[in-house]
Amino acid sequence: MRSLSGPLLALALILPVARAQTAPSVAPPAPPAAAPASPAAPAAPRRPAPPQQPTFSVPPALKRVVTFACGQGKNGGLSLFADTLYSETSAGWDRKLGPSPKVENGTCSSDKPFFFSIPVPEGNYRVKILFGGPADTVVTVRAEARRLMLEKVAVKANATLEKSFDVNVRVPEFLNPDGTANRVRLKPREFGDHNLDWDNKLTLEFNGTNPSFHAMSITPLTGSFADPVVYLGGDSTMVDQDTEPWASWGQQLPRFFLPGMVIANNAESGETSASFQGEQRFAKIMSVIQAGDFFFMQFNHNDQKPGAVPLDKYKQILTSFVTQVRAKNAIPVIVTAQHRRSFDASGHITNSLGDYPEAARQVAADTHTYLIDLTAMSEVLFNAMGDEGSKHAFMYFPANTFPGQNNAYADNTHFNGYGAYELARCIVKGIRENKMYIAAHIDPAVPDFDPAKPDPFATFYLPPTPSQRKEDPTKIPQN
Repeated sequence: MRSLSGPLLALALILPVARAQTAPSVAPPAPPAAAPASPAAPAAPRRPAPPQQPTFSVPPALKRVVTFACGQGKNGGLSLFADTLYSETSAGWDRKLGPSPKVENGTCSSDKPFFFSIPVPEGNYRVKILFGGPADTVVTVRAEARRLMLEKVAVKANATLEKSFDVNVRVPEFLNPDGTANRVRLKPREFGDHNLDWDNKLTLEFNGTNPSFHAMSITPLTGSFADPVVYLGGDSTMVDQDTEPWASWGQQLPRFFLPGMVIANNAESGETSASFQGEQRFAKIMSVIQAGDFFFMQFNHNDQKPGAVPLDKYKQILTSFVTQVRAKNAIPVIVTAQHRRSFDASGHITNSLGDYPEAARQVAADTHTYLIDLTAMSEVLFNAMGDEGSKHAFMYFPANTFPGQNNAYADNTHFNGYGAYELARCIVKGIRENKMYIAAHIDPAVPDFDPAKPDPFATFYLPPTPSQRKEDPTKIPQN
């Protein structure tokens, strides 16, 4: 992307253009009329109304870069003070998610995580942050529903360091090819204050040790400034998990890339390849995907369940995904699913995925499609961790680890931050080995990864995102 010339400009209002599409609002369908009851029949008990999928007003687009300064803004920049709060019409600290930082001497800082939100329409954006302050700081930045963007950026007292990343904002509304309105059928777990993915705002989380910064800019990546986008489609092992300690490789993946490409994670828990179509998730991606973009597809865990998606149908759907993506002059990538934590008596991973990984490999071979064999890499990875050691990568927690968690929790399918991070490193390895052109955007500081030599769990740490839920997090459904 070329740099913008001229002074930094404040928020400007125009109609959305190129990858910042204004989506029409779609009224929810009227419920069907109930059949009249027989005079002798007792009245049926009234069921509670299901949660209604929200509709958000579309904010005006950013015409050019908008800048923010901690304290009084200069040269057209906008000021940030402790009482600069987010609303549907203005940017600021998102007090629904956490407290405001203190703003002193040109620095925004806190001893607790804090959140910044700005109303923006669907699209892709480059965020540039000037870190630093009067004290040492180590900052981890996440975006939207806990997407890892910057990991432990360390800056000494009175020094500064500038970092940038590219991020996607999406909404459920979209247009069909014939111009009619449509929308993704979200699940109740996908809306509410705890999930920040499907709305007309960009949310940033500043976390770590004394998180501090001086200034920030946000640039819309439209027109000649547009980046290639990697769209992700899959299930709960790929989705942006919105609550600690759940995590997936899809939400950890952005951390490994420099600006110049965007990762748009459209995966959702409980999805099969068939439901990803039926809920209009694939159609949503097809409405925005452009030539040169990528679509990474990983389906298996739910497809293989009894009565879900038979192997022949599974292969047909993957083949259809490949064909439709290529019709847009975009690039399909098939990812085989990672193993579950299933060890035999000799301490080696066993196959709990059925014939679906081999079916995915066959589709990739038959259609000459990029293949990332996460099944094979995860087998090496989990074998290297061992039966007991691999529990550190999965959702294994003793009772009372989290508020309200009265019982021990053991889940051999889903991952915590460490396991998701290691799997994301496997995906990066697959991108490099396939020589995809987006490999040029991998952070050169990220070394090649050998799944047989995982990062030590003892030295792994990411600061946890404050939970927006009150219930036991291990009770959050993954379907």
